[in-house]
Amino acid sequence: MKIFAVGMNYLEHNKELHGALYKPEEPVIFTKADSALLKDHKPFFIPDHLGRIDYETELVVRISRLGKTISERFAPRYYDAVTVGIDFTARELQKKLRAEGKPWELCKGFDGSAAIGEWVSLEKFRDVQAIHFHLDINGKTVQEGCTSDMLYRVDELIEYISQFFTLKTGDILFTGTPAGVGPVNIDDKLEGYLEDRKVLEFSCK
Repeated sequence: MKIFAVGMNYLEHNKELHGALYKPEEPVIFTKADSALLKDHKPFFIPDHLGRIDYETELVVRISRLGKTISERFAPRYYDAVTVGIDFTARELQKKLRAEGKPWELCKGFDGSAAIGEWVSLEKFRDVQAIHFHLDINGKTVQEGCTSDMLYRVDELIEYISQFFTLKTGDILFTGTPAGVGPVNIDDKLEGYLEDRKVLEFSCK
């Protein structure tokens, strides 16, 4: 099982991080270790040696069949469900790695950094590019977005990634975060929603 993720896929998030509206020339792809996966309501243990840890709320897509060099028009055949996920990020370490031109795995791929909720069949949605999602922390909405605002759509991402990696059943794809990221703290309760359906719930320890 591989965990793929996309950076800088929403304009307003790029502005809050970099101070300017910016679209990368190509999708920014990184991966997470399988030990990053956090599911089944298990708590997230905040690592105390990585500094500030931010939540990044994202739509996550589940790959449902084997494929490579998939064209965009056939991409919908290769995923069957979505959920809300949290791409936990060690923000201070990320800034350091970016300044040094180093990859992001250390700041985004650590244990427990890829939290996912319950899968929901795509049949429940009219269009994967018209799904609203949001995150509540301690009962207050802190981040919300809509997949219509993605710079690179799900099908484009699958086409691009499959040029480099064979996609396999069970692989998952974090599709990027909108604006509104922020830190988590011990005892925070996180709840993620697809439209009005709660699919994600866990606490920070």
